[in-house]
Amino acid sequence: MDDCTDLPVIEGQRVRLRPLRRTDAAALFTLYADPEVCRYWSFAPWTDLAQAEAWLDERMGWKPPATFGWALAGRDDDAFVGTVSLFSLSGPNRRAELGYSLLPSRQGQGLAREGVGLALAHAFGPLDLERVEADVDPRNGPSWRLLEHFGFHREGLLRHRWRVGGEFADSWIYGLLRDDYRRTA
Repeated sequence: MDDCTDLPVIEGQRVRLRPLRRTDAAALFTLYADPEVCRYWSFAPWTDLAQAEAWLDERMGWKPPATFGWALAGRDDDAFVGTVSLFSLSGPNRRAELGYSLLPSRQGQGLAREGVGLALAHAFGPLDLERVEADVDPRNGPSWRLLEHFGFHREGLLRHRWRVGGEFADSWIYGLLRDDYRRTA
């Protein structure tokens, strides 16, 4: 894995993965204040813009090679539409975890698919990873169908893994190996 110090900007046909910016705070708040988005996330919906600002302060300090945390933005207008990240990178094991989220108003347009595809190409290309993992709430059909589109295999169930808003939620654990990715890319 390269010893990267800067987060690369990765261009797709309709989206780009770019570093997060403080100006993303309002759109980020809209994303994580939405109860439907956070129903399947690992924290309760936000109630104040300050939560988005604090989240950005923390995440903007995370740098490669440990974390690649991008804003998913429209290629034409560079407007924030979601997030895509490779995190918990383990160089010796050539492994990372994948996370993503998308504004509800932009769902169903293939933008998450394109952004995740860009992140996976980076993971198995320049980062030379062998494995990417993801966890998803079994009730979140669009998310696990997205993973399966890229060739991820459902490898197990972690019961009551997250507690969000007083409710325990399970996680399906998915894994994608380099060879699986090559077959579906």
